[in-house]
Amino acid sequence: AGQFLSNFQINLLKFALSIRAYSPTVQMFQQIAADEPPPEGCSAFVVIHEKHTCKTNEIKKLLKKANKRPRPYLFKGDHKYPTLKEDGPVVILYAEMGTRDFVKFHKILSEKAQKEEIVYVLRHYVQKPRSRKMYLSGYGVELAIKSTEYKAVDDTQVKVTNETTKEEDEEEEETDVQGFLFGKLKQLHPDLKNNLKEFKKHLIETTNSMEPLKVWELQDLSFQAAARIMSTPAYDALKVMKDIAQNFPIRARSLTRVPVDKQMRNEIEENQKHLHETLGIQPGEARLFLNGLHIDLDFHDPFSILETLKVEGKVMHGLHELGIQEEILSKFMRLHIHPADSSYALDIRHSSVIWINNIEKDRSYITWPASYQELLKPTFPGVIPQIRRNLYNLVLFVDPVQEDTDDYMKLVELFYHHNVPLRIGFVFILNTEEEIDGNEDAGIALWRTFNYVTEESDNFQATNCIIHMYHEVKDGNVLTVNHVKNILRREYPHADVQSILGVHSEYDEGRKAGATFYKKTGLGPLPQALFNGVPFSKEEMNAAELEAVILQRIIDASGFFQRAVFMGLLNDHINAVDFLMDQNNVVSHINPSILGAERKYLRFRSTSVPFDVQDFSTFSFLDSQDKSAVISDSMKYLTKKDEDVLYAVTVWIIADFDNPSGRQLLSSALKHLKTSSHIRIGVLNNPSSKIKEDNTAIARGILAAFLTQSNRSLKSFLSKLTKEETAKSLAAGTKIVKILLPGMNDDAFEKKYNTLGLDIIKTHQMFCQEVLKLLPGQMAVVSNGRVRKELSSLSFFVVTFYFLEFQFPTKENTIQIYFCTNCSLSLFYFITPPLGKKNDMLVSHYWKLFSLCTYLLLYIVNDF
Repeated sequence: AGQFLSNFQINLLKFALSIRAYSPTVQMFQQIAADEPPPEGCSAFVVIHEKHTCKTNEIKKLLKKANKRPRPYLFKGDHKYPTLKEDGPVVILYAEMGTRDFVKFHKILSEKAQKEEIVYVLRHYVQKPRSRKMYLSGYGVELAIKSTEYKAVDDTQVKVTNETTKEEDEEEEETDVQGFLFGKLKQLHPDLKNNLKEFKKHLIETTNSMEPLKVWELQDLSFQAAARIMSTPAYDALKVMKDIAQNFPIRARSLTRVPVDKQMRNEIEENQKHLHETLGIQPGEARLFLNGLHIDLDFHDPFSILETLKVEGKVMHGLHELGIQEEILSKFMRLHIHPADSSYALDIRHSSVIWINNIEKDRSYITWPASYQELLKPTFPGVIPQIRRNLYNLVLFVDPVQEDTDDYMKLVELFYHHNVPLRIGFVFILNTEEEIDGNEDAGIALWRTFNYVTEESDNFQATNCIIHMYHEVKDGNVLTVNHVKNILRREYPHADVQSILGVHSEYDEGRKAGATFYKKTGLGPLPQALFNGVPFSKEEMNAAELEAVILQRIIDASGFFQRAVFMGLLNDHINAVDFLMDQNNVVSHINPSILGAERKYLRFRSTSVPFDVQDFSTFSFLDSQDKSAVISDSMKYLTKKDEDVLYAVTVWIIADFDNPSGRQLLSSALKHLKTSSHIRIGVLNNPSSKIKEDNTAIARGILAAFLTQSNRSLKSFLSKLTKEETAKSLAAGTKIVKILLPGMNDDAFEKKYNTLGLDIIKTHQMFCQEVLKLLPGQMAVVSNGRVRKELSSLSFFVVTFYFLEFQFPTKENTIQIYFCTNCSLSLFYFITPPLGKKNDMLVSHYWKLFSLCTYLLLYIVNDF
């Protein structure tokens, strides 16, 4: 495997094989194959929707009616041949890799899979497995040392025992010790009596019959074991340590005679003191840390540790390949970056949110302590600390006339009346027409009634009115205008219902704000809920489960606040909501194209010799990483100005530019380029049909222009090529040289266009399908190594440049490390120019420094 894997990956493979990590999977496949059952006498066979055969010429016949038979169940660990299509007939090959029959089947099935005719699955099957059983590693000895500490001794017999020692020794001389009769040996060799005595002692100590140790012999046993390991040559130290650990009961007596150096004892005691003070590790405790991560051995096993090693090793290996080693590497390990799966939060400081309570100001919470230090006091597990701060905030986006709104109102009532330390807010999504009658729309009636009661009494009474309205709603029904009127007349009998609910009501203020805010947030279908700005998933919004989910969120958030208080990030002078909304995961808009998409990055680092992008035959044999490196090295870029500077953002536009949608995506990128001086744009062709000269005219024109024209001419020419009238003209037979613009290098363009060939487009197509896993013609954008699929041309601006519009620090003249959680960067420096000052030279220097820092960190962090 060394020709395909790096040294690091080889070591991981050895570790995986040594712990038999894949043996259960192989055994499972073997058992599944036995249950099929395999055709008699076949060393390899295929199963096509419940039909078996071990003849390759019968595969085509079985595929004809495969879709009419039940589709087989595929397991998570099944090996699928890498193709983009997964809805064809499933062909499962049971074979032993490396055999002739496997090669025969694999050749046919892989070709069909590449043509997307089938889904090809391989399961390991050995026709005649060995009878020898596999022994898995393990150690199951319990060593109870303390059970040997105490022994009852009769003091009156001590003297007698000493007197009879000589007689007992003489009797023992005749006993057999591992085949040696030491009595006879002493008679034959009296001059070696002392040596024989030591030899006998050694044999007794190394025998499997373990003799009890005295209490005083156990005191320094761990120090003596460490001294034995340290006294061994370095190349044998690990072997000795393993032997002592695995055979400690046998080795314990010999360790009691090992002297311990005083300097070593002092050093160990200093280490014990340091570990206790810094990590809370008591002397004698064992802990495992991997790159600073605590591996809890109560929950982890060698297999989970292997998965952690894979993740950590990938990052460390990528940094090491970049030349980041030793001390610098350890600094990178200590960087505090946000995990890729961190939750994004919306800013809830908006005027359309109607807060029905305020923990910090309402009289009902006045007896609660207000200091954040209360968070650090010990409490029983699951108890929510009651602190007069708005630490926990719930915002509900609801349409008053939806069927399940009453369930959420009952939940709000439960939290509100039980004094749970939760600030609750509503955003009502109502009709936004200019003039609307509250006598016809229950949502409008509720809103105007709420405003009326708030003006007459307060927010508390208005909230109670709304809750009473939903008490009137029977299960399965929705809120009606009559429900609103009944509560209004009952609670406020002197109120003029018609003037309150009518078209020209005075209590209609702010009705559109909720719908506007909801539209801006980008949240999905109603109802929606936010806890401290973080949206709930669709499953969590189940009204029956939401109560438990909210309580768990509160408990989880308590840990976050405790850490912030302990680290000094949160003190009594800081507003809790402002502290939450200033976190790096807070955004103003939930964009599913960015925040909901799976994060996939390209690996650009390559150790091989670079190849020519037009050498399609050689390119097809490269692995994914080398393919990415070849494309990256050969990419030509378009920028706003003809300046030799470093650009913070590198964007690849991927599409079939001979289709209108692909041209529209490129046109959107060109329009954005006019307003942005910190990006550069490259293009990749992903044809939707078979590559020919007559259906790649625009694609070849774009490539020829990139290879021959200056930046200014290139922008103008690409803008013209993306117009539909130009495409129609070329399709009608117009020569591309007829549409060249003044100022272009006509001769160079024409020569390159006529000699470009189709290999470079085939290379682009292969890269898109095999590395980026795109379907033919599918559009995508690669922004600083992060791949984003399923895009429309209209979403290009938002998807590609969203992180540049992220909420940057606004303080003047500051340099801050900024952790970007909604883009491909792990971190970058953002240098804020001196706002309000008209020193253009100074601002220019700031932006150049910003570009330089960003480019360097992009290169380091995103390369792996």
